[in-house]
Amino acid sequence: MGIEPSNHKLFVVLASASPQRRQLLNEAGYEFTVVVGDIDESAFFVEGIKPREYAEKLALAKAKSVAVEFPNEFVIGADTIVDFNGQVIGKPADATQAEQITRKLFSAPHKVITAVAIVKSSDDVEIVESDTTDIYPKKLSDEQITEHIESGLWQDKSGAYAIKQCGDEFVEKIGGSLTNVMGLPMELLQRMLKFVGYSQQQ
Repeated sequence: MGIEPSNHKLFVVLASASPQRRQLLNEAGYEFTVVVGDIDESAFFVEGIKPREYAEKLALAKAKSVAVEFPNEFVIGADTIVDFNGQVIGKPADATQAEQITRKLFSAPHKVITAVAIVKSSDDVEIVESDTTDIYPKKLSDEQITEHIESGLWQDKSGAYAIKQCGDEFVEKIGGSLTNVMGLPMELLQRMLKFVGYSQQQ
């Protein structure tokens, strides 16, 4: 599943391999370790499911899959998807799909939804919430789209782009949390951790 449970106190376990999420937690001063669970994301998608519901189900499943081995720690699961007029847009499978997604998303405003789940099995803690940021994109030229696909920056990114890498060139403005678009809404996470009794000064 990742690493073996260690003997020292773990304050937070991040159930995600995302470097952006690790960076955000580091910058906020959290002590944490990374353990990635094994779940089949495709099993949670059903026709007609609402984007927010889909993201929240995945975030909770990720946290619970890791909490089995870390019952005494706060385990954080997260999932980021793009909502394009109610359609769930996830990570592209290949360059062709990445181009299709890019042309679609940068033709009209869309939303980025990140769901966050916190699980601590020993205390029966299991909560999940989500945040939404509105994205107002710039109109991309064919040349810009080609360069983006050739760069490979779309790989493993929901919506086929990362706002930190493509921001000013791709996005006119956003409405809401920037960290939400990066994959972990820190304002929401901090409120949730406070609610469940976590303190960075343990």
